[in-house]
Amino acid sequence: MPTQEEVREALREVQDPELMMGMVDLGLIYGIEVEGKDGEDVTVTMTLTSPACPVGPQFKASVEDKVKSLPGVRSVRVDITFTPPWDPRVHASEDAKFDLGIWF
Repeated sequence: MPTQEEVREALREVQDPELMMGMVDLGLIYGIEVEGKDGEDVTVTMTLTSPACPVGPQFKASVEDKVKSLPGVRSVRVDITFTPPWDPRVHASEDAKFDLGIWF
């Protein structure tokens, strides 16, 4: 049975295919729910860097595959939202902001 933190750690390995940066560091994960009697059902709420992201389906599939690979996971649902819109100045980690050239 994975915990929310274990799911988040696994998702650190998934990179945005255009930016080649980790989705967790970019702040693209908005929420993780682990449900079911034994925590076997996982829902990930995420966003994309833009609504017109051409690799959105590929990115979503990478998230699903990574979560499904965790022991004890029976089902994975990935919900994509654009509320709030992704803003790297707000959502990205300090390291990701540096890599993106965002300085304050």
